[in-house]
Amino acid sequence: MSLVQIENLTKVYGHGETAVTALDHVNLSVNAGEFVAVMGPSGCGKSTLLHLLGGLDRPTEGHVIIDSQPLDNLSDEALTKLRRQKIGFVFQFYNLIPVLDATENAALPILLDGAGSARAKTRARDWLQKVGLGNRLNSRPDQLSGGQQQRVAVARALVAEPKLVLADEPTGNLDSRASDEIAALLRQVANEWGRAVVMVTHDARIASYADRIVFLKDGAIVDETHAEPRGGNNADWVADKMRQIA
Repeated sequence: MSLVQIENLTKVYGHGETAVTALDHVNLSVNAGEFVAVMGPSGCGKSTLLHLLGGLDRPTEGHVIIDSQPLDNLSDEALTKLRRQKIGFVFQFYNLIPVLDATENAALPILLDGAGSARAKTRARDWLQKVGLGNRLNSRPDQLSGGQQQRVAVARALVAEPKLVLADEPTGNLDSRASDEIAALLRQVANEWGRAVVMVTHDARIASYADRIVFLKDGAIVDETHAEPRGGNNADWVADKMRQIA
C-alpha cells in the first residue's frame, strides 16, 4: 500500500460565480522512498496540493490518506499531532529562528512534541551531521550561507523521523550550486533514508532530480513521467514538457 494516497482531491475557493477551483479531482499515490516533483504554471494548484497533503487546509471533496490514516475526520488537535510526528516541512525561506543556533533550530519539532532537551539536541546533532553540517552545530542562521540554512531546515524536517517530507520551492531562494546540493540532498532523503518526498518547484533542473515528475494545469494532473533521473541531465526534457503544458 502506498504511503500517501490522494483520491479525487478537490479544493474550491469561494462560492457561486466567484468560485475558483484550485484542484480538480486529483488522484495520486506516493510510495515510501520515492521522490516526486510537482510542476506546472503559476496558479495551477501546486501549493494547494501541498497544503492539503500537509493538513494545512481541508479539501472541498476527496481524501488524503497518509500512512493508512485518513485526514478527513481528524480534529485540529489530532491533525497537529500527525503533522508533528509523520510530516516534515521544508519551505523556500528556511523559517529559522535567528537567536537559536543550528542545533536548537533543528531540535524544535521534537522539543514541541515533548522530548527532553538533551534527547532533542542529540537527535538534532545527528541529523545535522547527516546533512553535512557537523562542523556548524553551534552557528546561528546569520553565520550560515543560504544553502547551509536550508540544510538546517532539512535536518529540522527530519528530526522527528517523519515518513513524509513536503518541500515547497526549497531551492527558490538559492543560487544554482546550492540549489543542486539541496536537490541532491532531498534525493538522498528518499533513496537512502526511505522517506517519501513531495516537492513543488518551478525549476526544471531541480525537478529532474526526482524519481517522478507530476505536471499540473488548471488544478488537474495532465501528465507525469517515471523517467530515470540523471542528476540534472533531464532538465531540457522537463523544460520542453513544461512549455508544452503551459
